[in-house]
Amino acid sequence: MNCKSCGKPNCIKKGKRNGRQRYHCKNCGSNFQSEYTYKAYRPSTDDLIKSLLKEGCGVRSIGRIMDISTKTVLSRMLRIAQRTKTPHFNKLGCKFEVDELWSFIGNKDRVTWVTYAIERNTRQVIDFFVGAKSKESIRPLIEGLLLLDPKRIYTDRLNIYPSLIPKEIHKRFQYCTNRIERMNLTLRTHIKRLSRRTICFSKNRKYLEAHLRIYFWG
Repeated sequence: MNCKSCGKPNCIKKGKRNGRQRYHCKNCGSNFQSEYTYKAYRPSTDDLIKSLLKEGCGVRSIGRIMDISTKTVLSRMLRIAQRTKTPHFNKLGCKFEVDELWSFIGNKDRVTWVTYAIERNTRQVIDFFVGAKSKESIRPLIEGLLLLDPKRIYTDRLNIYPSLIPKEIHKRFQYCTNRIERMNLTLRTHIKRLSRRTICFSKNRKYLEAHLRIYFWG
C-alpha cells in the first residue's frame, strides 16, 4: 500500500474504521484508508470543484452535483486558492487596462469593488484586489504596474487615476478599456457570485478573493 500523502510504500495496517482497513505510513506518519465512503475524499474532487467554479456554478449547486456538503466546497475552495500562485509578469513596456467591477459581500446593501489590471494584448490578469474604490486601496495596484515601465495605462474616467498615473502614459477615452469591459461581462457570466439580478453573492470577502484567484490563475 502506497501512502496517499507522500506516495512511499512504507505502510502498515492500523486497525479498522466502519469495517474498512486503515493504514499508517512510517515515513510521514499519516493515517489513511484505501477507499473512502464520502465522495469528497476522491482524488479528483479538487479538480472538479475548480472546473465547476469556472463554469458558473455556485457553491450550493457544486455541492448538489458532487453530493458533498457546501462547507466542504468552501473549505476546498480556500485550500485550492492558497495553492494557486500569482504568475510572475516581468515583461516591460507593455500596455495595460485597469477597471472596477462591483459586487456584494454579506448582503445586498454592502457593495464592494473588484479592481484588476490586464495586459492589453494577451489579456492576462496582472493583479487584482477586493475592497473600496478609493485612492488608498487602488494605489498598490497602480504602483505594481508602474514598476513594469508601462508604455500606456488605459482607464475609465474615474477621478482617482490621474493622481496615481503619470500624465504622459495615462490614457482615458470612450473605447480605451473595451477589452477589460468585455472581460467584465465574461466574469459575470462565469462566476455565479458576480452575476447581476440574482440572489447570489459572497458571504465573506475571503471567498470572493479565493474564487477570483482560482478563475484568474487556477
